[in-house]
Amino acid sequence: MARTDSPLADNVALVTGGGSGIGLGCARELVLDGATVVLAARNTDRLTAAAAELRSVAQGGAQVHTVSCDVTDEDSVAAACAAAASHGRFTMVVANAGFGTGGPIHLTPLADWNGVIGTNLTGAFLTIKHSVSHLAANGGGSIVAISSIAGTATHRFMTPYDVSKAGLEMLVRQTADELGCRNIRANAVRPGLVPTDATAAMLATEAIVSDYLEQMPLGRVGTTEDVGRLVRFLLGPESSWITGTCISIDGGHHLRRGPNIEPFMEMALGDLRYPSGPPQ
Repeated sequence: MARTDSPLADNVALVTGGGSGIGLGCARELVLDGATVVLAARNTDRLTAAAAELRSVAQGGAQVHTVSCDVTDEDSVAAACAAAASHGRFTMVVANAGFGTGGPIHLTPLADWNGVIGTNLTGAFLTIKHSVSHLAANGGGSIVAISSIAGTATHRFMTPYDVSKAGLEMLVRQTADELGCRNIRANAVRPGLVPTDATAAMLATEAIVSDYLEQMPLGRVGTTEDVGRLVRFLLGPESSWITGTCISIDGGHHLRRGPNIEPFMEMALGDLRYPSGPPQ
């Protein structure tokens, strides 16, 4: 795991949803290259465990800190950004916090819609909003948001999630266009199927995994390391002339169709009950 230099030394990164999964994978790549990382999430026990794991591999004097943060709460996000700035030259942001729900659109509760949009899209907006003044004060920086193949390819029965990721990608483009003059870059990555806590149920359904693999020219699921390395590149100086992009990292899944998750939905919900008339 050791690397020979620390190209991100003296830089601080904030990673939302950093206690597990892709967020933790991104943070790992950052500390391996010497960056100080602030992990932000709601689950403090998970944050503590993640921080201990990262400290065991950190290179070049990298430090690991944690901050409790709910990205749907503006004051909480502002405090997390201020905490990151208190640890040094805050120049990097990973807007990763997010989740999804499943079900037919006509049976989707408003609370589910608001919850997914509030976390995945509004949460990313708040993270960007409250980080940019710190990045600008430090001469610029880089923001990377975690989108999904669902941002462009329809996933039946995942409407709130798809819409949140599509909106996230436009948010990134807007940010890149507006803030390039302050030397702030914004990009997104679009992962395919990666084993995390959030995808465990789908990965346990053989029919869904098989369908995903059939849509991937490279024929394998991804890893958090795969995604983390791309995010690390987009955050670092090696990508200094890249902004406003969304890069697919999905084994080529974007070349084919979106996944068929209907078997999982039927297991979870039974009869999907398409409507035959107006809502009652």
